[in-house]
Amino acid sequence: MVCVLVVGEHPAVAESMLYNLRRQGYEAKSAGTGREALEMYHDVDLVLLDLELPDVDGLEICRAIRAVSNTPVIAFAGRDTELDRVLALQAGSDDCVVKTCGPREVAARIEAVIRRTHSHTRPQASQDISLRALRIDGRAREVRLNDRVVNVTAKEFELLYVLASNPESVVSRKELMAKVWESDWRESSRTLDTHVSSLRGKLGASKWIITVRGVGYRIGSA
Repeated sequence: MVCVLVVGEHPAVAESMLYNLRRQGYEAKSAGTGREALEMYHDVDLVLLDLELPDVDGLEICRAIRAVSNTPVIAFAGRDTELDRVLALQAGSDDCVVKTCGPREVAARIEAVIRRTHSHTRPQASQDISLRALRIDGRAREVRLNDRVVNVTAKEFELLYVLASNPESVVSRKELMAKVWESDWRESSRTLDTHVSSLRGKLGASKWIITVRGVGYRIGSA
């Protein structure tokens, strides 16, 4: 399941967008300021970013995200002008739309950006992996435990796939951050811990992902 972060200062607008996104099958969360967005974007698959924020210029937030991460960003501009679109794209956003666009258009643009960016950034997951009760379908990007579908985000899937592809090995934190997030692990390692914790919860047992202190993680069994 794709997780979307909605960034904007108006709670009513954010709630409406969260509602529409969830209705269309997305996991969604919100941030009311640019600083909150910089703390939360590591844990999502895409950011919907209002360029008019109460604390920091939205273009600066976009540049800050793009400097260390390939997380897709769709910018929302207050005006439908060429200058606004150009500035957003130059700051690193993957798309730019006017705030008045409807929920169906927003969903279509999310799908297009996810499809375009994941074709370049996700690990080569083309094979199925079976680890006793755990089955990972690389082509369908589906995880099953005891033949039950486990709803994971795109990043959670990629993290689990990398670990399961190396069943006899410990994968270092640095390697995981590089392969899954294409990021500097020293700046974003808390993101890794958050995703590991989330995956353990969804798989129902911590033994599926084993911590090797001082090194990284390895796939386990339950």
